[in-house]
Amino acid sequence: MTAADRPATLDEETLAWARQLFQAARLGDVARLAPLLERGLPRDLRNEAGDSLLMLACYHGRLELARALLRAGADPLLANDRGQLPLAAAAYQGFTGIVRLLLDHGVPVDARGPDGRTALMVAAMFDRLDVLDFLLERGAEPGRRDPAGLDALALARAMGAARSPARLLAHAGTPAHA
Repeated sequence: MTAADRPATLDEETLAWARQLFQAARLGDVARLAPLLERGLPRDLRNEAGDSLLMLACYHGRLELARALLRAGADPLLANDRGQLPLAAAAYQGFTGIVRLLLDHGVPVDARGPDGRTALMVAAMFDRLDVLDFLLERGAEPGRRDPAGLDALALARAMGAARSPARLLAHAGTPAHA
């Protein structure tokens, strides 16, 4: 292995600065991050968990920052180290506005990260009915299956979601007792 092949070792000052950037993303600090993006901050900068600035903004419900990152060219299909996409993170948290933003920026409604789960599956599992309804309105396919062969209804039932199964069955035109 040559020196060029080895990962760069970052000094503590650089690491502290990077931690501040990721914290700014969690807090939705557009005023801090937008000028840095304009000056060349990597749009898809990722932390030790593989979370991009966009992932953190979506997970924490920071709509304006997510919009700024997308305008700057952040990749909305960049998964974190757990195989999750920003769309699934927003669905998990119940942030319909961010789900709408991502779809309006071209993210396919049934996009899957390496974990194989769609945002609809995640919304169903965690009873995020507003997100679930919105995704269904936008054409999400409830019959898609994850790598274990489970669809949104099966995942919702497995997680003990109280309301999602009935909503998915009603969408399919199946009685809730089925």
